[in-house]
Parts: sequence; C-alpha cells; structure tokens
Amino acid sequence: MKLKKFASVFAASALAVGLLAGCGAGDKAEEGSTGGSKGGDTIKIGVNLELSGAVASYGTSELSGIELAVEEINAAGGIDGKEIELVKVDNKSEPAEATSAALKLITQDKVIAIIGAATSGATVAQAEIANGNKTPLISPSGTSPNVTVKDNGDVNEFVFRTSFIDPFQGTVAANFAANDLGVKNVAIFSDNASDYSKGLASSFKKDFEAAGGKIVAEESYVGKDSDFRSTLTRIKAANPEFIFIPGYYEEVGLIVKQAREMGITVPLMGADGWDSPILLELAGAEALNNTFTTNHYSSEDPDGIIQEFNKKFNDKYSKSPDAFNALGYDTVYLLADAIKRAGGPDSVKIKDALAETKDLELVTGLYSVDENHHPVKSATILEYKDGEQVFNTKVNP
Repeated sequence: MKLKKFASVFAASALAVGLLAGCGAGDKAEEGSTGGSKGGDTIKIGVNLELSGAVASYGTSELSGIELAVEEINAAGGIDGKEIELVKVDNKSEPAEATSAALKLITQDKVIAIIGAATSGATVAQAEIANGNKTPLISPSGTSPNVTVKDNGDVNEFVFRTSFIDPFQGTVAANFAANDLGVKNVAIFSDNASDYSKGLASSFKKDFEAAGGKIVAEESYVGKDSDFRSTLTRIKAANPEFIFIPGYYEEVGLIVKQAREMGITVPLMGADGWDSPILLELAGAEALNNTFTTNHYSSEDPDGIIQEFNKKFNDKYSKSPDAFNALGYDTVYLLADAIKRAGGPDSVKIKDALAETKDLELVTGLYSVDENHHPVKSATILEYKDGEQVFNTKVNP
C-alpha cells in the first residue's frame, strides 16, 4: 500500500491536522486491543526507555523527541479528536526491567502500543510479550536484525523499528573506509559481550574483505572495561591504516582517548552507538578529530524537513537535536500514521498498517518497511571536527 508522502509532516501545526484529523473510528477487531477507545478522550501509548543506567543518554534523548511530536499532534487536535497520552516507564538500561515494564504497560496501563526500548537487547526482551498480547512494539533505535526476526527466521509479527539495521551500517562503514578513505589494511576492535557490536563487526569484515581490503587485527573488549591500553598496543603493532570500533559511547570514549594518547593517529570509525554528548566528555575534542560514524541523521543536513525539525526542537529545548532525538520524534509520527490508516486504535489493524508502510517521509529519511519489518532508508556519515559532529555524506540503500 503506497502512502501519501509526509511532505508537510514537519510544517507547523498543519502537519498533524493533515495527517491525523478526520480519521474514522473503524470497526474494532475482536482480537485486537482497543485501549484508546476505552480511555475516552485519549489514546494511551507506552514508552519503555532507558531513562537511567548505562545507556540513559539514548533513552532520554529519544524521550525528548517523542514528547515534542506528541505535543505537536495534540495541539493540532490529536488523532480523530483523541489526544495521545504517554505512559512512561524507565527500564534502567536492563533487559529484565524492560520485560517487566512491557508487561505492566500492556496488562495494567492498557496501552495500545509501546515505543522503546532504545537498545536492541532491551527491545528483544519485550518481543514475546508484544507478540503474545498482540500489541505493536516499535524500537526507535534497536538496530540488531533479531529485534524483528527471530533466530529461526520467523518475523516478530508485532515488532517494528524506526532505525536501519546493523548490517547496513556495517556495509556503509566498510564501503566508506575502502572507497572514500582508500584504506587497505584495517583493524576491528569490538565488544564481545554485545550482539550489537559483534553484528556490526561481522558485517564490516565481510564487506571490507569483499572490497579487496585486509583485516590485520581483530581484538575485543567487554562492556564496562576502562583500560584498553594493552589491547590497543597489539592493534598498533599490526600497523592498521584504520580502526573500526563498533561500540557504545561509554567504552568508546575511553578507547578513543587512550588510542590517541598512545600515538594512534589513523582514522577511527564507529556507528550510531557513539552518538552521545558523553562521548565528547570522555574522549575530548582533539582526540575525536579524524573519527567518523554512521548515523541516522545530521542536524547539518541541508534537507528542508531536517532544518524545520531542528528549528522546532531548538525552540523547545534550546539546543540542537541529535539522531536519537530525531528517531524518537519520527517514531511517534510513524505510529500516528499507522493509527490513522488503521481507522482507529485497534492494535491488530495498527500492526497491519505498520507492515504496509511505504515511502513515508520522516526527518531521518524516506521510510518503507520490508517483509522482515526492517526499514528501507538512508544512512548518514558524520565526522568529528574539534568536538562537533559535521555532516559528511548521505548513503542511500
């Protein structure tokens, strides 16, 4: 099913009116949750995010974007006259907490859908609960393929994501290293306890070698490590021209800092897990020079939709948005569009509408869903210069 593009999605209050007003209530499927219709004037949406703990920066950033989008939609009349009501839960950056939170949101709070978690592991922990209770679950930034596809190849029927998947990021990074930077010998330094990091490393290696490159060193660390010097010494001895470090900002910030202190000056690159202001605090602006990341969005992208979003976000929060702000914002509009096409707050119909999404224009790119519930969308490459993220290029799928 082809949708009308969101060309005006981000243009003042007309956005929500054009998108959401006049939605018919529709017939309620017997097997689908209709919590929004039971709640009178509101449609309850759960938010299950990392608001404290190891990766709280991701969850709090996404929540800011979510709240801005909901504020816009409600100010423009809501969805078919019903305002969105957010029910927020902190999963504390723990998969077990995410599972408990999902169960509470569905069985006690009677939400019609859940946004979150920010990380792949905390989203996968909720998948069976979402499937079993027929409640759509959308991760703004869970990039691991197993968020939507089980190990046996079956698709998680009620689980979706707004971000692209890790293999795409790994491919983009490998092609950038080989073609744009022109390097031939690289090292990979990944977190061996993280499916996110291992998946990116595997994809990067496969595509870089396919492009004729050579992996001269493969090393690993474990999340929450703080001293990486002995491993970096081995990597340095292999004399790589480039190091791929697919990890989260808490460890990556220290790795970058220690690598530069040891005289490792080659380009370093990671993925969206780098994207946090804390990375700059840990690594320092100078150490981050000549580093790159794949990401979902850049505030410096000249695209008009992005610049309009930047202005609205800055007006509300007095700062420039990051990729997680944009993904949170986009997830609300993705869900709102599905509710509109579903004809009302019926969870099964919303799930079907999400699966049919095609050519939906959002801040983080033109969005479609494939048969595995993976988004088909573009990626952005950012470069750090003197502590600032600078737009480098955009890569289409």
